[in-house]
Amino acid sequence: MTTSNNYTYTPYQVYESDNSPSLRVVLMRYLRHWKWFILSVVLALAGAYMYLQYQQPIYKISTSLLIKDEKKGLSEDNILKELDIFTPKKVIENEVEVLKSYSLMEKVVDGLGLDVKYYQLTSTGKREIFRESPFRLIVEKADPSLYETDLKIQLDKQKVHINDQQYVLNQSVQTPYGKLRVVTQPTSSTLSDDLLVEVSPKEEAVEDYLKKLKAEASSKASTVIVITLEDAVPEKGEAMLNELVEEYNKAAIFDKNQVAANTLKFIEDRLQLISGELTSVEKDVEIYKASEGITDLGTQAQVFLETVKQNDTDLNESSIQLAAIEDVERYIESKVTERGAAPAIVGLEDPVLIGLLSNLTELELKRDQLAQTTTEKNVLLQSLDSQINATKKSIRENIQGLKRVLVSTKRKLEATNRRLESQIRTVPSKERALLNITRQQAIKNNLYTYLLQKREETALSYASTVADSRTIDLPRSGALPIKPVKSTVFFLFGLLGLLFPVGVISAKDVLNNRVNRRSDVEEATQVPILGEVVQNKHTEPIVVLSRSKSVIAEQIRTIRTNLQFLRNDQTASQVLLFTSSISGEGKSFVSLNLGASLAIVGQPTVILEMDLRKPKLHASINILKGIGLSNYLIGEASLDDVLQLVPGHDNYYIITCGPIPPNPAELLSGPRLEQLFKELRERFRHIIVDSPPIGLVTDAQLIAPYADATLFMVRHDHTPKNYLKMVDILYKEQRFQRLNLILNAVDGGETYHYGYSYGGYYEEDSTGSKKILYKSNKSQ
Repeated sequence: MTTSNNYTYTPYQVYESDNSPSLRVVLMRYLRHWKWFILSVVLALAGAYMYLQYQQPIYKISTSLLIKDEKKGLSEDNILKELDIFTPKKVIENEVEVLKSYSLMEKVVDGLGLDVKYYQLTSTGKREIFRESPFRLIVEKADPSLYETDLKIQLDKQKVHINDQQYVLNQSVQTPYGKLRVVTQPTSSTLSDDLLVEVSPKEEAVEDYLKKLKAEASSKASTVIVITLEDAVPEKGEAMLNELVEEYNKAAIFDKNQVAANTLKFIEDRLQLISGELTSVEKDVEIYKASEGITDLGTQAQVFLETVKQNDTDLNESSIQLAAIEDVERYIESKVTERGAAPAIVGLEDPVLIGLLSNLTELELKRDQLAQTTTEKNVLLQSLDSQINATKKSIRENIQGLKRVLVSTKRKLEATNRRLESQIRTVPSKERALLNITRQQAIKNNLYTYLLQKREETALSYASTVADSRTIDLPRSGALPIKPVKSTVFFLFGLLGLLFPVGVISAKDVLNNRVNRRSDVEEATQVPILGEVVQNKHTEPIVVLSRSKSVIAEQIRTIRTNLQFLRNDQTASQVLLFTSSISGEGKSFVSLNLGASLAIVGQPTVILEMDLRKPKLHASINILKGIGLSNYLIGEASLDDVLQLVPGHDNYYIITCGPIPPNPAELLSGPRLEQLFKELRERFRHIIVDSPPIGLVTDAQLIAPYADATLFMVRHDHTPKNYLKMVDILYKEQRFQRLNLILNAVDGGETYHYGYSYGGYYEEDSTGSKKILYKSNKSQ
C-alpha cells in the first residue's frame, strides 16, 4: 500500500474564467427565495397605501395675469432696446418681483387671516380646512406659548372650550395663550365643532407662503405672468391668489394716481382761496352800490368794463401759467432723492410740455419701482437716470421758451391795463370806483369757474384710472394632487420591498461563515474536488437504483467513474474512507449511495458503519444493528457473523457498528482492525468506510492507514470555512491517502457555477414514467 499523493487523476475542472459568481448564479440565488420577495413587496405596497392614507394631499393652484404694455413697439427711440434680448422688460421682471414682495403677501395674510390654520381630526390624522370652519379665532394679543401649542377648540351653545377651558363666545377673553376672541360664522358644513387650531407668527406665515408662491413669465416673448401656489386646501389657495392679484392692482392704481391726486389737492386749495376772495368782492359791490345809490353805468363805462375785464382775464391766466411753470421749474431742479410731489400743470396747454412731464413722471415711477429691487450701481437704474436727466433738460428748454413768451405777454397786458386805467379816470369818480369793484368781482368769478372746470376734468381722470393688468385665467386648482405622487410612492416602497430581502440575504452571506460556493473551497485549499452532489430532495436513503436517472443519481455515478483515477492497481480491491469536519455533512448518505452505485455494476461492495460513537447507517435502511464491528474487533464474532445484505440490493453488504463500545478509539487501535480489512479485500471489490468526523475525534485517522483513498465531505451552507484550512494542512502533511473532496447539498442554482450540467437525462416521476428534464449536451 503506497502513501504517495502523486497519482494520475486530473482534478475536477472549473469552466468559469474566474471564481466570481456569474450574474445568472447570483440571480438564481435570490430567485430561490421568491416567496420572501413577494411577501416583502406586498407588505411594502401595503405600507405605501397606509402612508398615503396618512399624508394630506397637496394641490397646485394657478392663475395667469396679462401685463399690458401700451407703449410697446418699434419706435425710433426703442428699436435698439427691442433688439437687445438681454434687456429685461419692466412689465415682466419688475412686476414679478412686486407680486412676490413681502408687503403684498402680508396684506393677503392679514386680509384672509392666514396666520391661523384650522384642522379637522380624522381617523388618518388631521386635515386642514378653510371656510368650512364654524368659527374664526382672532388673536388680539398673543402670548409666546400660543405659537408653540395647538389649541383644541369646541363650541358649546354660547360657550367655547379652548383646551378644556371654558370661555365666553364672541367676546374678548383672557387665556393662558393671550387675549383671544372666538367668533362664530355661518357655514353649511357638516364638520364637527371640535377642531384643532394652529397659530403662527405673522412673519413666519408670510415667509412660509412666499416660499410656496411662484411667479414667472409664460415665455420670454410674452407679457403673461403665471402665478402658482401649492397648498393642501384648494379653496384657500384660490382665495389667496385672488386676494394677491387684487392687492397688486390696488398698488398699481395707487402709483398711477399720485399725479392726479396732487393736482386735485392744488385745485382744491386754489378754489378755497378764490371762493373767499369772491365772497369778499361781492360783498364790497353790494355795499358800494347801496351807499352810493348806483343802479347802472353809462355806455362808455360798459365798454371800458368789458375791455378791462377781458384784459384782466388774460393777465390772470398768464400769471397762473407763470406760477405753474415756476412750480415745474422747482420740481425739475430738485434732486432724485429729494424729489417732492409731482407739479400741478393746471393752466398749461402746451402739448409738448405736458407730454414731457407725463414721460418724466412715468420714468420716475419706473425708477422708484426698480430701486426697490436693486442697487444704485445697477445698469438699468443708471439708464433710467440718464433718461430722466435728458427729459428734464428738454423740459427746461421748453419752459424757458414758454416763460419768455408769457413774460412778454404779461408785460403787454399790464401796459394795456395801465392805458385803460388812464382812460377810466375820465369816468366820474363814483362810476370809476364801481367799475374797479365790479372788475374784481368778474375776475374772481371767471377764475373760480375755470378752477371748477379743471377740478372736474382731473377728478374724471382720477376715477377712470385702471391697472395695467388683466386676469386671463381665474385661480383654479388641479383635479389631482401633485404631492404625494401615488405612482412614485408605490414605486419607491415596492423598490424598498425588493431591496429589503436582497439586503437581508446579502447580510446573511456576509455574516455567514459557512461554505456557500465552490470558489470558497478552491480559495481555501488545494485539495482536489472529486465531485459534487446536489441537495437531496428525496426521503429514501438510497436514491441510486438500476433505472434511476435523477440528477443526484447521475452525480453519484460521476463520482463512481472518477474512482478509477484513485487506483494504482486496477485489479486490486479499493478501500474508500469517508470522513468530514463536523457532523451532519452527509458522509453517511453519500457513502451509502456510492456503495449502491458500485453494486449495481456488479462489483461486490461492502460498507462499514465505523462511526462507533453515533451510528446512523443501519437506522436509515431499517435494519437491526445486532452483531457488528464492535463484536468483531473484540473477537466475539467472525466476518461472516457481522456481514448483512443490504435490503433490495445484490452484491451490496453492510457491517453495522454493533453495540456501541465505551472505548471506540482503543478498539480501532487493536490488531483486529488490520485483519478485518485483510479479509474484506479478499472478498470485496470495494470497501467503503463511514467514519466519524475528523474535526471531533481521531477515529478517522486511526483508520486512514488502511484506506486507499479518503473522500472528505464538505456540505454547502453547513461546513465552516475555517475547517477548510485544516483539510489543506492534512493534505499537505499527507495524513490521508489520496485525499479528495466531495461537495454535498449544492443548491440547484449553484450547479451551473460549479461547471457542469447534465444533458438528455431523465428523472422518474411518482408514477414510474420517465420525463425529459434537459436536452442540452453543453457543459458549463
